Amino acid sequence: MILREPSRGDEPLDSVATAPVPVPADGEILVRVSVCGVCRTDLDIAEGRLAAKRYPLIPGHQIVGRVAAAAGASSLLIEGDRVGVAWIHEADGVCRWCQAGAENLCPNFQSTGCDVDGGYAEYVTVRESFAHRIPGELTDVDAAPLLCAGAIGWRSLRLANPDDGEPLGLVGFGASAHLVLQLARLRHPSSPLFVFARDPNQRAFARELGAAWTGNFEDAPPTQLSAIIDTTPVWYPMVCTLRRLAPGGRYIINAIRKIDADRPELSKLDYARDLWMEREVKSVANVTRNDVREVLDIAASSGLRPTVEEIPLERANDALARMRTGASIRGAIVLRISSQL
Repeated sequence: MILREPSRGDEPLDSVATAPVPVPADGEILVRVSVCGVCRTDLDIAEGRLAAKRYPLIPGHQIVGRVAAAAGASSLLIEGDRVGVAWIHEADGVCRWCQAGAENLCPNFQSTGCDVDGGYAEYVTVRESFAHRIPGELTDVDAAPLLCAGAIGWRSLRLANPDDGEPLGLVGFGASAHLVLQLARLRHPSSPLFVFARDPNQRAFARELGAAWTGNFEDAPPTQLSAIIDTTPVWYPMVCTLRRLAPGGRYIINAIRKIDADRPELSKLDYARDLWMEREVKSVANVTRNDVREVLDIAASSGLRPTVEEIPLERANDALARMRTGASIRGAIVLRISSQL
């Protein structure tokens, strides 16, 4: 499924187009793709809010498949090994951020499905050192959402850093937040979890997974929150929920882009109401390889599993349309690329 150019129409991707099988460069592997998760960032790329370096482009960055070929005699992966490919396609390894363990901030960061072709296709290439072995306890479909929704959620939770027992809020309840809730219950079992979501079906889903309280963005929870993680793509939910943050609390924005609501006047911050009292606001930028590998290991050892709707590759435009219109999605959507693995 190829994006020829950004489009806000109903079908931004070419339906079942053809392209040459990519050839791995030295140090790279060729992966035959089994499944690829659909991310809100894919919609941002398709509609041009996040500009790719070149078009045409194959989107997708939650990729699971098997090694089809490896280039280089020193390869540690062999044909048939099961691997994942995440948003982090490459970092330079030499800048001060990489040297400090923050490769997600690397000025030469390359993203899968945006800077290079991704996994809405039968094959993809990646540097071997940026591929992730998939634990045997996870199916391909289980693993795909963990590579981005899970990894960025895990990074967000660590940045929020509530003490066990402190109340934690989640704003929005899509693919990432439904995993953050489960990760929070594992890491902070005594912390009550409060979920703000517009969709009543998503609020019900949050309660099924253990949320102590759910409400719409405008609703007030029964207590102020020590930390909040916002996974929505617009400003309005953030403006509504910042005021629910306790003094000294931390507000973590897990979104690569924010857009205005239909009524921009509702998206204005008020300093005294929203930011004063040493409230912190911090964005989450990309992920590191360690984020991805940690969340895969946590899922494998704990039994954490995403809730997934699986659809065929040719319905990728339908998945993006559902995200665009705000249609109710329970957990994550994963595209089935190949069943011959």
